[in-house]
Amino acid sequence: MASDGFSAWFRCAEGCDFRAELAEVVYRCPRCQGLLEVEHDLAALQRRSAGEWKDLFDSRFRRGAWPFGSGVWGKKEWVYPQLDPGNVVSMYEGGSPLLRLDRYGAEIGLEDVWLKECGVTHTGSFKDLGMTVLVSAVKEMRARGVPVRAVACASTGDTSAALAAYCAAAGIPSVVLLPRGKISTAQLVQPIANGALVLELDTDFDGCMKVVQDLSRTPDIYLANSMNSLRIEGQKTLSVEAVQQLDWQVPDWVVIPGGNLGNASAVGRGFLMMKELGLVERLPRLAVAQAENANPLYRAFAAGGPAAHPGPRPAISAGRRRLSELVVEPIPARQTLASAIQIGAPVSARRALRALEALDGVVEQASEQELADAAARADRAGAFTCPHTGVALAALEKLARRGVVKRKERVVVVSTAHGLKFSDFKVGYHDGTLPGVASPLRNPSVRVPATLGAVQDAIAARLGRG
Repeated sequence: MASDGFSAWFRCAEGCDFRAELAEVVYRCPRCQGLLEVEHDLAALQRRSAGEWKDLFDSRFRRGAWPFGSGVWGKKEWVYPQLDPGNVVSMYEGGSPLLRLDRYGAEIGLEDVWLKECGVTHTGSFKDLGMTVLVSAVKEMRARGVPVRAVACASTGDTSAALAAYCAAAGIPSVVLLPRGKISTAQLVQPIANGALVLELDTDFDGCMKVVQDLSRTPDIYLANSMNSLRIEGQKTLSVEAVQQLDWQVPDWVVIPGGNLGNASAVGRGFLMMKELGLVERLPRLAVAQAENANPLYRAFAAGGPAAHPGPRPAISAGRRRLSELVVEPIPARQTLASAIQIGAPVSARRALRALEALDGVVEQASEQELADAAARADRAGAFTCPHTGVALAALEKLARRGVVKRKERVVVVSTAHGLKFSDFKVGYHDGTLPGVASPLRNPSVRVPATLGAVQDAIAARLGRG
C-alpha cells in the first residue's frame, strides 16, 4: 500500500546492490553482512516543496487525527510511508520539550544552550521514537501473514521498557535479555509490568546482544535492537522535531550520548534528509559523547592520527578525514554510572562514523566524576538529568572550555532518558555515596526539630538573615 505515491525500502548500507521490502524479516545484507538502511524515494518526496512539508508537519504537531499527532507519525511520509495507518502502534511519542538552559549555559560560558528532553515520553526514554516504528512494522507483518511469534531485544534498560510497552499495546509477545545486576530497578520493573518475558543473563550488554542475535536467526523471533534500521527511522525524527521547535532554524551543534551508536546515526539521517529536501540550508556539527569506561568510538578517533587532534587534548575532530574508514575496535566495557551506554561493541559504529563525517563531527568522553558533576550542575539550573545526559553535558563543558564550541553558538543537547528512572544515581550523588565520585555540588536534606526557630535558623544558615 503506497502513501500518496511515497515509498521506502531496505538497502545495503555498504553499497551492495541489495534491496528488500520493509515487511521482510531481514537485518543484514546477505552478500556482505553489512547492516541495512531505509532508503526513501526522494524524487517523490521532492514533489512537495519544503514549505509544504513544513506546513504539513506544523499542522500535525501534537494535534490532528490519530496517529498523526505523534512526533513520529506526524512525519509518516519520511518514516514508513507504505504502512497501513491501522497498524500504527503509538503512545503519542515525540513532541518532547526543548528547554533553554540559560543559567546552566552562563555557568559554562555559553549563551544559547537547549536541552531536548526525549525522556519526557511514554516509557521515559528516546527509545520510544524508534520502537513505535518497529512494533508497528511487526504488526503490519503479522497482518500480512508473516509468522512472527515474538519480538526480542538485548537491553541495558530503556530499550526493554519501550519494546515491552509497545508490544503490550499491540498484543505481541516480547522477550527481553538484560545483563543481571547492571540496570536500575526502575528500568527492570518496566518490562516486567508490561508483561514481557524478562531474562536476566550473567553477562554484560555485549553478551546479551550476541545471544539475541543468535536467537533471531530464526525468522519467527524478530530482532528489536538498533541494528534494525526501522528503529533509526523513528529516532531520526528527533532532529526534525528540534529544528521545528526552533522555528526551522538549525542549531550550530547537536550533542548526544553514544552507546550502541544508533542514535548518532539517526540524528545525522534526520538532518541530511531535511537538507536534501530543502527544509534547511545547512547542517549542524555533531558531537558524540561517550563514558570514559565504555569508549570504543572515542578510542577510534584518538587513534586517527595527529591531523584529527592538534594541540593538547583537544576535541577529536573529523576535519577532512575519511572517518568512515576508521575501525571501531570492540573493548570490554567497564562499569559506569551511565549504564545504558555501557557498551563495548556498538553494532551501529559504522553508521555513526558516516554521520560524524557528514556533520563534521567530534567525539569526546567523560569520566564518572565529570558526568556526575555535569548532571548535578544542570539540575541546579532546573533540569533533572539522567547520567547519560550527564555524559553529553560533560562533553559539552569540555568542548566549551577548549573553544571548540564557541560562546555564541547555539547548542542542542539531547537528553535521552528521564532522570526519575535513575533515582539511585541522584540520591547517591547528594548523599555522597557514589563509588569513586566526590560530590562537590551535593545538596543533602537537613534534619531539624519541628519548631519555628529551628526552621528559621536553617533558612538563615543557607540564605543569611533577612
